[in-house]
Amino acid sequence: MEYFRRWSKFYPFFSLSEFISRLHYPIQGFVNSTCVFPFIYGDVIHYNCISIHSDYAWCSLDRKFQGRWRYCTGQDPPKCTFPFLFGKKLFHKCTKEGYILNRSWCSLTKNYNQDGKWKQCSPHK
Repeated sequence: MEYFRRWSKFYPFFSLSEFISRLHYPIQGFVNSTCVFPFIYGDVIHYNCISIHSDYAWCSLDRKFQGRWRYCTGQDPPKCTFPFLFGKKLFHKCTKEGYILNRSWCSLTKNYNQDGKWKQCSPHK
């Protein structure tokens, strides 16, 4: 609790319950559970996996986030489309090119230049 009080000085918009809910790790039984899309997290509707409060993309297992979640894989919707055009190059796998955070990503359509739809690739296969 003392840690929370010190930490919350820097992030006053989080309540204790929000802080605690972010500490839960995914339960092993959820690994094979299906992601629910779209899902609501933080009053925002998400149509694909997100990496909010995490280094890796994750999804909710409920329509409105209830604390049940799991890490996303390349099999979770939306699916990457390969090959895809980005700039003047054709990519046949996830790339870090053009992502300022040096993380891998893929296009959700054949032509990223035209559609601009993408998702972060997961380190978990």
